[in-house]
Order: sequence, then C-alpha cells, then structure tokens
Amino acid sequence: MILKNFIVFEGIDGAGTSTQIKKLVESNPEKYIATAEPTSGPTGKFLRSMLGGEFHVDEKTNAYLFAADRCEHIYGKGGVQEMLAEGKTVVSDRYFFSSMAYQSVSCGKELPKLLNSPFPLPEYLFFFDIDPEISLGRVNSRNEKKEIYEKIDMQKKTAALYNEVISEYEKDTESGMKVIRVDATKSIEEVAAFIKAKLSE
Repeated sequence: MILKNFIVFEGIDGAGTSTQIKKLVESNPEKYIATAEPTSGPTGKFLRSMLGGEFHVDEKTNAYLFAADRCEHIYGKGGVQEMLAEGKTVVSDRYFFSSMAYQSVSCGKELPKLLNSPFPLPEYLFFFDIDPEISLGRVNSRNEKKEIYEKIDMQKKTAALYNEVISEYEKDTESGMKVIRVDATKSIEEVAAFIKAKLSE
C-alpha cells in the first residue's frame, strides 16, 4: 500500500535529512508539513532518551519500541494518515527503512523486517547517500552530545545495510514507491534544488 503525498527522507546520521526537510517545508509551508521518527509522543521521547544513552534496553525490545512509535506516527491522533486526509503533503525524517538498517545491525534482519512489513510505503523515498566518514565528521563538528549509534563502526555497518534495503526497493518496480538517491556530499543548496526538481517532476 502506498500513502499518496507521503515523502520520506532516509540516511545515516549526519547525512543532512533534517536540514533538507526544514528547507523543503520553508519553501512552501502551506503545502508541506514535517514529521520525524522517533516521534515527539511518549514512546518517541522514551526512544530519544535511550538513544541519548540515558539507559539501555535489549536490542530486540528496541526494535519493538520503534515499531510501536511508528504505528502511532502513522495511525495515531494527529498522525500521518490524519494529516494526509486534511490535504497536507507530509515529509518524514526517517521511517521504517531506518529500523531495517539500524536495528538489523544489532538484532539481525528478521525481526525488524517482520515488525515493519505491515506499514504502508511512502510515495517518495529520498535516500541520502554519503560515506560514513564524511557524515560522522559533520556530527562531530556540531559539538553536541553523541547518540549511542554515532560511532564509525556502527555507521559503516548501518550504511551497508541501508544500501541493501534501498537496493531491494529500487528493484521492486511493482511497489509504486519512487526511490530517489541523493548525493548527500553536495552543498545544502545543491541538494535542496535537486529534491525540489524531483518533486516538481
């Protein structure tokens, strides 16, 4: 199932997804509305605390929690489906593709794939392709507290799994989802122009 007017930006930490979503929404605030995973709801806040290293949960528990938060993101009050029904174009900073990359590193591919298989696909998936060394350099330059996954070994493994996942969907011509790879090493302005051009097509 495809959710019309639902757009997802995916990529490893430091790829620039948050920056580009902000620019896209600012370019036309009447049309676009931004969301993100983890969400700002109770489960999402719990996950953000965990990602910040405040406490530890088993990686399988982690996979279930991300799926639960995603369910609220799509189907809950004020969620994606509700916003789409109001005529908005929803742009999400990450979706289940990130779980199939990040969680697969720590607990294997089967559980994330199983938990996320019922979720609908976005109409557009923009995958921000970037070398982990470059993206982590961006993260380090922020001088902010790092999240638990923001380590080079983890980012390299996640980038490889992301490529596997995205490649599978690129080959699936019957899904109806448009997969677009973004050269995330380019300047903010160049990436923004590329995204706008693809959406205008």
